[in-house]
Amino acid sequence: MRAEPLALKEQIEQSMGLLRRHLDVETSTRRLAELNARVEDPDLWNDAEAAQKIMRERTQLEDQLSSIARLDRDLEDAITLVELGEAENDADTEKEGIAQLVALLKESRERQIEALFSGEADGNDTFIEVHSGAGGTESCDWARMLFRMYARWAERKKFKVEVIEETAGDEAGIKSATLLVKGTNAHGWAKTESGVHRLVRISPFDSNARRHTSFASVWVYPVIDDKIDIQINESDCRIDTYRSSGAGGQHVNTTDSAIRITHIPSGIVVACQAERSQHKNRATAWNMLRARLYEVELERREAEANAVEASKSDIGWGHQIRSYVLQPYQLVKDLRTGHTSGTPDEVLDGELDDFMQASLAQRVLGGGPEKVEDVE
Repeated sequence: MRAEPLALKEQIEQSMGLLRRHLDVETSTRRLAELNARVEDPDLWNDAEAAQKIMRERTQLEDQLSSIARLDRDLEDAITLVELGEAENDADTEKEGIAQLVALLKESRERQIEALFSGEADGNDTFIEVHSGAGGTESCDWARMLFRMYARWAERKKFKVEVIEETAGDEAGIKSATLLVKGTNAHGWAKTESGVHRLVRISPFDSNARRHTSFASVWVYPVIDDKIDIQINESDCRIDTYRSSGAGGQHVNTTDSAIRITHIPSGIVVACQAERSQHKNRATAWNMLRARLYEVELERREAEANAVEASKSDIGWGHQIRSYVLQPYQLVKDLRTGHTSGTPDEVLDGELDDFMQASLAQRVLGGGPEKVEDVE
């Protein structure tokens, strides 16, 4: 076998070996058998909450174990295709096999990262908030670009996406917006995105076509289960109602149905305007506040205060976790891991998995560069 497909095969086998060790296939198989037996118990659904928890765990284990078996089969098929192409001197067949190996390597590494999700809320749905920084229209437009980037990322991963709140900028873009992303491990994937994001480009709002730098911040926090008890004193909160002010369409109405809740001790502010009903928006906002406070407590206990510190800092120079340069060259660079991409258009269209995987691997496994220099 030629050098390129052989190297890909070895990398996939290494990744698969790590995946098997992380999952502990033997133990997971026994656990799946136990869960299958419990599912057959007719009394299972007497406790709906416990039953749903069991079903979620069962589905996750089935997916993990079946994916390993499928990856093994697909690897064997791809190697056979490459060997057939080499034997018959068929460049197209060999090229097809190599393309399959490249795709398998990406998937095996993705599965390996997913197996590392060990946080209490990693498997949960997640909220993604985007806020514009100083800079008026420029930053509002950048916030809108980030908001679209995360929506496209979620869609690429087949997650469900709901817009919870959106506050339009004075001239263009958004001042703030919140996405609800629903899917297995949605929070585990997105959690490392919290922080300040920097954009460098030729401004479309500058008649002199000068280069501008804009900042926006992102906060990611999990949707929490009802069984998690987060005590909030209503006397510590200020509740405001206001008129929805989205970009248009069905979410805009003429009643003051939107809700904003400010938790005075922590300074946390949440808002919801997704529904026409003030009652539903209020309930969602309270759930968001509980989730935010839960995330802060998780980070305190885990001594991982990155997102908290980012939210307290200025949305500006010196606090960014990633820079996106569109002019005078094309580059996206993560300042924590050093991971880069020379295709920012693809990144801004939701191609974020490589950045997320690098950050997750660094957080879970350690390592990585001591210091990464920002781009100009």
